[in-house]
Amino acid sequence: MAARGTIPGVSLDDKLVLDATKVYPFESLPVKRTATGGEGRDVLHGVTATGEAIALHESMLPPGAPPNPAHRIAHSEVIMIQQGTVELTHDGVTEMAGPGGVLFVALGTLHQMRNTGPTPARYFVLAIGGDVKP
Repeated sequence: MAARGTIPGVSLDDKLVLDATKVYPFESLPVKRTATGGEGRDVLHGVTATGEAIALHESMLPPGAPPNPAHRIAHSEVIMIQQGTVELTHDGVTEMAGPGGVLFVALGTLHQMRNTGPTPARYFVLAIGGDVKP
C-alpha cells in the first residue's frame, strides 16, 4: 500500500492529490458567468489516491440560450442533471435528459448540449482521465 499522498509509479509534483475526505459547500464555490448568461462553479480537481485525474464542475444553461458549441473531448465525462431538461447530441443521435438523468460521454465523442426547457438547466460534470489537468 502506498503512503498517503503517494501513488506508486506516478509523479505528483505540482499536482493536487485528493487523498483526504472533504466537503465542498455549494454556496462557497465562486460563480463564473458566461457571455450567454450561463454560470459555472468549479468544485474540485486533482489526482485520486489511485491515480485518476478528475475534475468536477457545476454548470447552468439558461432557457433559450444558444447551445454550447459541438466539441470533442480528450477525456470521459459523467454528467448528472440536477434541474431542467437538456438535449445531448452525439454521433448523429439526439437524446433528452431531465432531473436525475445521467449522461456518459466517451473519450473522443463529438457532442453538444443545450437547454430545451423553460427553466435553467443545472448539471454536474465529472471529467475523468485523458487531458484532465490536476
